[in-house]
Amino acid sequence: MSNDFGKRYEELACKYLEKSGYKVKARNVSYRFGEIDIVALKGKTLVFVEVKGGSSFRLPRYRVDERKLRRLELAAQRYIITEKPVFSEARLDVIEVLENGKVNHLKAVGRW
Repeated sequence: MSNDFGKRYEELACKYLEKSGYKVKARNVSYRFGEIDIVALKGKTLVFVEVKGGSSFRLPRYRVDERKLRRLELAAQRYIITEKPVFSEARLDVIEVLENGKVNHLKAVGRW
């Protein structure tokens, strides 16, 4: 997310994760085929997070389609290979931040 709204949504998502016991390890990890908004660790679970924000009229989560999920999976696999983090399991999550600041955390949205 490169715009000011996107940065604000990512900040809110990071604060939410930290309050929920996650440790944010990286942000905006970019590869030629995809980007990971947030990489976090909760216990031994490595979590790759896509952040979407916007209106509650059309929920932002619906902008995460199959193509976006595949790119996120590829980026997550590359992250694991290159960074060699210590973890037991991994998952893909979506954090939806609505205009009013409400955060919805959708866990395990990918095929992992």
